[in-house]
Amino acid sequence: MEALAEPGAKVLAGGQSLIPLLNMRLAAPARLVDINGVAGLGALEATAAGVRAGALVRHAAAGRSEGAARVQPLLRRAVRHVAHPAVRNRGTVVGSLAHADPAAELPAVLAVLGGAVEAASVRGRRTIPAGAFFAGPLEPALAPDELAVSAFFPAAPPRSGSAFAETSRRHGDYALAGVAVTVALGADGTVRSARAGYLGVGATPLVLDLTSVAAEGACAAAFARENVDPDGDVHASADYRRHLAGVLTDRALREATAEALAEARLDGPGARDGDGGGGGAA
Repeated sequence: MEALAEPGAKVLAGGQSLIPLLNMRLAAPARLVDINGVAGLGALEATAAGVRAGALVRHAAAGRSEGAARVQPLLRRAVRHVAHPAVRNRGTVVGSLAHADPAAELPAVLAVLGGAVEAASVRGRRTIPAGAFFAGPLEPALAPDELAVSAFFPAAPPRSGSAFAETSRRHGDYALAGVAVTVALGADGTVRSARAGYLGVGATPLVLDLTSVAAEGACAAAFARENVDPDGDVHASADYRRHLAGVLTDRALREATAEALAEARLDGPGARDGDGGGGGAA
């Protein structure tokens, strides 16, 4: 932690975000602090409360973990869309969050789930809710001397479902637009909660409440188009991204609702009744 307190220091974990920035001369830190040898940062724990990923947990490990998939299926679904296998084998879950790229998958997942990031420095530790963590594009709410040591993804409740959908020009490219949707049903089978977290349509992950849309059977695509405000660039116009947000929201909401209904029909406790398969490192 003392090394991070020095001016111009930058953390190196998986390097899949930082190294390209160095190659393009977009970053020039005075010191690189390699945390790969720090004990205790590689644990991936799945408990009844949720999934906690340490700063050295690779995307591939998070995607392979059966315990994590049982506790919070949305995490695995999103990780499968992250770049390519070589990147997933080196890149880290927490590193992706700390990079705060609004076109990345995991920031949107953390936001829609209402998760949090734990940061540490010589001053101690603090927990930063997802809603406050993404201050702007490539701008996490971390002090220069803070290290993001873990991320917490809350567990999926009973009678719930989730879905993830995105569109990119080529498989593995950053998404032109994407959405992570969660749906939870009440004991009577009606929609209790529906939320969507968007990537690629704003400067930070956008979260929309779809509860009334899902409960009333309204047009999810139209609701999304009216409530996103994307920018255009050389890859896609703002109108095209808005159109994609609508199409993807409709698709993901239907998939998440179908899964929630299937969970609700299970006799006795379902696969995600809070047991989560216990804790432990993946």
